[in-house]
Amino acid sequence: MYISNYRRRSEAVFLVFFSFLIFCIARLIFIQFFRSSYLSGIARKQHNLFVELEPVRGTIFDCNLKPQAINLPANSLYASPNEMRDKDKEAVIRQLSSILNLEKPYLRDRLARKKSFVWIARKITPLHTEIIKKLNLKGLGFLRESKRSYPNSYLASQIIGFAGIDNVGLEGIEAYFDKFLKGEPGWGMFLRDARQKRLDIWDKIVLARDGYDLVLTIDEVIQYIAERELDKAYKTYHAKAASIIVMDPHTGAILALANRPTYDMNEHSRMSKDKIRNRAICDLFEPGSVFKIVTASAALEEKRVSEEDKFFCENGSYRIANHILHDHQPHGWLSFREVIEESSNIGTTKVAQLLGPDMVYKYVRLYGFGSKLGVDLPGEISGMIKEPRFWSSTSIGAVPIGQEIGVTLIQLAAAFSVIANGGQLMKPYIIEEVRDKQGEVIKKSSPVLIRKVISLDTAARLKKILTGVVEEGTGKLAKMPGLTAAGKTGTAQKLEPNGTYSHNKFIASFIGFAPAEDPLIVIAITLDEPYPYYGGVVAAPVFKNVASDCVRYLNASQPPSQAVSFNEN
Repeated sequence: MYISNYRRRSEAVFLVFFSFLIFCIARLIFIQFFRSSYLSGIARKQHNLFVELEPVRGTIFDCNLKPQAINLPANSLYASPNEMRDKDKEAVIRQLSSILNLEKPYLRDRLARKKSFVWIARKITPLHTEIIKKLNLKGLGFLRESKRSYPNSYLASQIIGFAGIDNVGLEGIEAYFDKFLKGEPGWGMFLRDARQKRLDIWDKIVLARDGYDLVLTIDEVIQYIAERELDKAYKTYHAKAASIIVMDPHTGAILALANRPTYDMNEHSRMSKDKIRNRAICDLFEPGSVFKIVTASAALEEKRVSEEDKFFCENGSYRIANHILHDHQPHGWLSFREVIEESSNIGTTKVAQLLGPDMVYKYVRLYGFGSKLGVDLPGEISGMIKEPRFWSSTSIGAVPIGQEIGVTLIQLAAAFSVIANGGQLMKPYIIEEVRDKQGEVIKKSSPVLIRKVISLDTAARLKKILTGVVEEGTGKLAKMPGLTAAGKTGTAQKLEPNGTYSHNKFIASFIGFAPAEDPLIVIAITLDEPYPYYGGVVAAPVFKNVASDCVRYLNASQPPSQAVSFNEN
């Protein structure tokens, strides 16, 4: 009886253990064949750390390969909340809130996430990195990234723009050429030990492709000269805003472009859109008397006048339909040359009446007004000009003197380049080359001819007239000792919200080129609401200072100019 009971108990125990063994074997078979991928994936996540490898963003250079935008190494701080105890998280919140000036609720929210990786702070300073490392806080780590930096802070800010925290272009060339600059990210799998500490051992890796470099047509020295003089005038005359463009008239290459107000590209997050906006290509304004070159060149090209033809300027008052047109000072008889030199509204209108609305409009369009020039910068606008069928009875006395038309400063610079280069409208451009990191040229720009506007003879004759504006006329303050210059002043009334012309708000401008006989540069300047407001008083001296320094610099640093080849657009 006792032996029988013992045997039954032994068999029962054996059966239990055998059943457990069968269950374990079945479980192992199930795990091996049906759950192996899932569990190995968990193991990989525990022992491998996926890291995206950031490409180095391309450098932006000036024409002499001086860097204007570069990438510098920076550390970014991350945390692994899944691997942190509550007391570790509280220590991190308490310590980092004061060091990095971060709100405690922000840190608490980040560390409450059930993740193995969350960003705490991107691209922190080396000093903060060292302080945090010395604290030896659990669950924190650093990844090496790069931070966009602008060595010249504000110089050419509205051209270059800026990139954001993830090295994505947000404004200016940084945004417009982002696809070239950003490169392509790679990725890698770091191995980690049992305590989840990262080992400097790769499991798998795909290297990032660095971005291409850009070489601008901008010359850092000329840019500095232009900004220095513009800033001086902007502050001296208490202007609301100001812009300047320096251009090579033979190629259309932009050597400098600046606006005021401006901003520091390294502190862009605090700047308003008003400071970031590139006014030189996206602000519309009535040009005033600088626009008289269109009427003057049309009259010469169509052989309607000669330089010494006389026009009676009505002693300062001239009726056109129901409107009385005035000159800034009364004139009697003036030659055509003197009409432009003295900037007579009445004389210019009488020349325009000889041409007629259709002919004036034809040359306005030939000079590129009313359409985009295609400059490789974001935000360019086309301007505004009405077709003659929409002109009023007084438009023939308004459009030829720069009213009832909207232009941009880049259009005016290109228009004066037509006269400076012998009659050709060139497409403005600012990108010279796109290069890879080995210096191989990926893409190269070359001068592009948009169209022939006037003959070489007309351009030469008009050049002499504009030289007279500086020598004898309204632009005398642009005159330089030992250097000839040609140009035109402009003082344009601004429109009030009710559509009438203001009597105390003006756009002052001067557009010109130097040397007059063989121009190296065209310079266009505008000041918005300066005091005093005359272009010949506030803008002409800016031209003088910029032109004298730039011509001297170009003559010292560049070989004699050679014939320029170009592509037709």
